[in-house]
Amino acid sequence: MAKAATATQSQANTRVRAKVRMYRHGLGDCLLVTLPRKSAGDYHILIDCGVILGTPNATVLMQGVLSDVAATTQNKVDLLAATHEHWDHLSGFVQAAGVFKQLQVGEVWLAWSEDPADPLGRELAGERAAAVAGLRLGASRMMLAGDHEAAEIVASLTEFFGAVRGPTTRDALAAVRAKTAAPRYCKPADDPVEVADTGVRIYVLGPPRDAKQIKKTLPSKKAPETYGLVQAVFDTHVKPLLAGEPTDIPFGTFLSIPNAVAEEMDFFKANYWSYEAWRRIDGSWLDASTELALQLDSATNNTSLVLAVELEDGDVLLFAADAQVGNWESWQDLRWTVHGNTVTGPDLLKRTIFYKVGHHGSHNATLRQDGLEMMEKLRIAAIPVDHAIAVKKGWGQMPLPALVDALTEKTCGALLRSDAPAPPNVAQSVVSTDLYFEISL
Repeated sequence: MAKAATATQSQANTRVRAKVRMYRHGLGDCLLVTLPRKSAGDYHILIDCGVILGTPNATVLMQGVLSDVAATTQNKVDLLAATHEHWDHLSGFVQAAGVFKQLQVGEVWLAWSEDPADPLGRELAGERAAAVAGLRLGASRMMLAGDHEAAEIVASLTEFFGAVRGPTTRDALAAVRAKTAAPRYCKPADDPVEVADTGVRIYVLGPPRDAKQIKKTLPSKKAPETYGLVQAVFDTHVKPLLAGEPTDIPFGTFLSIPNAVAEEMDFFKANYWSYEAWRRIDGSWLDASTELALQLDSATNNTSLVLAVELEDGDVLLFAADAQVGNWESWQDLRWTVHGNTVTGPDLLKRTIFYKVGHHGSHNATLRQDGLEMMEKLRIAAIPVDHAIAVKKGWGQMPLPALVDALTEKTCGALLRSDAPAPPNVAQSVVSTDLYFEISL
C-alpha cells in the first residue's frame, strides 16, 4: 500500500492542464493520465499495466497498482491503450484479473499490428508466435548442451511473452480486447482525436506501416537489416533439428557418434568434453537462437503504439512505450492537417514538455538527433525502471548511464526514475509516494 505523499504539489494561481501518474512497481510500465474537463469531471487514460516476469510478489504488486487506478478513476477509465505484446506492459491485466474485470473502460486502443484483419499485422504476429515457440525449445536444448549463458539470454528474452506454463501476452491482450466490442487499431496516418471538453488532441506516431522500419532496431547507415536473415537461418537450420526432422547435416549418421556414446570414450573425454560448451561444435548450430531472440525482442518493441498528447496551448506529452530506432525515424515523415494548419512529427517533438522515456532507458530506445535533441521545451522526463531487477536479468546498462546524463542535462535535473527518490527540484510539481510519482503539468 502507498504511504502518505512525501511531497505535495502546489501550483497556486496555475491551472493544472494534465496529470501523469507513473507507477513505481518495478521494471514495467503503467501510466495513468488525467485530463481535467472544462465542465466537470476528468478524462482518464491508462497506458499499459505490467511488470517483468520474475518480479517478487508480482501478482500482489499488480493488484495494488490496478486497485489504485480503480480508486483514482472511480472505477472508470475513458481510454485504455495497450502499447505492444510484452509481459512488462500487459501482465497486470491477467495478474489482477479480478480488479480489471470490474474496471469500466470506454475505448480500447491497440496498434494496427495487433489487428487480426490486417495482412501485415497477421504476418508479424505469425512470425512472432513461431519464433517464440522455437526459441523456448532452443533455450532448453542450449541448457542440455551446457551453454548455460546463451540459454539464459534466450530464456530471459522469451520471458517478455509470459511464462511457459501460465498466462501469456496473448491472454493479456485478449482480456484488453474484451473490454469493448470494437477496439480501435491505430495507424500513424489516422487523424488526431479531439478529446471532448478538454482542448486536448491525441496523435498516433507509431508503429510505422513498414516492416523494414519495424525491424530496424539499431542506427546504421551501412549495415543491412538482419532480422529476416537470422529468422531464415533459424528456420532452415535450427528448427528442423529441434523438431527431430531430417536435415542436410555435413556428416551422415553412419559417420556420426551419438553424444551419449562419445561421453564415455576416453579420447573424447580428454580432447572434447573437457572444453567449455561454447568451444564445442555440437551446440554451435544453436547460435542463431540468441541473435534471433535479441532481434525478436527489439522488433516487438518497434510495434509499440506511440501517443503524443497535445494540450490546449500546444505543449505535448510524449508516451513512446518501447519504440526503437525504426519507429522513431518514421515520425520524421508524419504530417497531419488540423483546422487548416499542418502539424508534423518533428513539430510535436519540438513542443514536447513531458517524455515517458522509451524502453526503461535502454540504449536504442531514445534517438539523439531525431529525438531528444529536438525536444526544445522538455521540462520533465520519467523512466519506469528498476535497475536492480535489470541487473539480475543481465541488463546492467538499463537505464543507460549516458542517456540518464543527457536527460538530466536536458531537463535541468528534472528526471524521475521509479527506482529512486524524486529530485528536490521537482517537489513543487510532483507528488511522491511508494506506489507512484504523479506529475502535474
